[in-house]
Amino acid sequence: MDYSKYIDVNGISTHYHEAGHGEAILLIHGSGPGVTAWANWRLIIPRLAENFHIYAPDVVGFGYTERPDDIEYNVDTWTDHLIAFIENVIQDRVHIIGNSMGGALTLHIANKRPDLVKKMVLMGAVGTSYPITYGLDKVWGYEPSVENMKNLLKIFSYGDEFATDELAQLRYEASIQPGLQEAFSKMFAEPRQEKLDALALTDEQIRKIDHQVLMVHGKDDIVIPYKETSLRFFELMPNSELHLFSKCGHWTQIEKKDEFADLCENFFLRDAKAKQLNS
Repeated sequence: MDYSKYIDVNGISTHYHEAGHGEAILLIHGSGPGVTAWANWRLIIPRLAENFHIYAPDVVGFGYTERPDDIEYNVDTWTDHLIAFIENVIQDRVHIIGNSMGGALTLHIANKRPDLVKKMVLMGAVGTSYPITYGLDKVWGYEPSVENMKNLLKIFSYGDEFATDELAQLRYEASIQPGLQEAFSKMFAEPRQEKLDALALTDEQIRKIDHQVLMVHGKDDIVIPYKETSLRFFELMPNSELHLFSKCGHWTQIEKKDEFADLCENFFLRDAKAKQLNS
């Protein structure tokens, strides 16, 4: 059962989904137009909620979370909002799954407040500096229309079968909420390379993250290329592992939903299962 809720987080009315019982997992969505926690994670929440307590918020500036008029959108704003969500709502250390920009925010949380984080899964995550791709430039340069949204869905996924009319309509309608496109355009205005660089951590910051981290990436991702991101994280982080899917684009959680859920579940439960076997 999924529960859609609102809670005040540092004066911001924050929308989130909650489901399941057990160890807490925070799901952090990406930055695509019309993105919401539900649009990103709707196929994964029911599966993970069988064994975990799931929290999936709309990050400030996205979805159905309040967009204060005087707010400045940047990596610190987003990171601090999520840290406050963990402290006020979850109130415990938490596993985190971060998608795309949400992966960068996951790393920034671990860098700023390592005490709040258990294990991390980074899915098609940004967080390093590299030349912006054509795909990401198109995503951040979106102008609202159902047709434009449908074309973006084809960029996100490897196969056109995932670019459904239903999903295009869902995300288009989310993208035209009052004030949302204005906020989105402000977040990712030209020069967009600067916006991508602002999400990056330094190599030294990444090296210092000693949590267990699983990187998951589609080999055919044309939005966030795996060699410049996930492979780089794998080389830098001391307790990391990397899983690549062939014939998969940027939406591993949709294109490979069952395999992705299996990977996350096994990764988060691995230590507990090993302890049981050795007891």
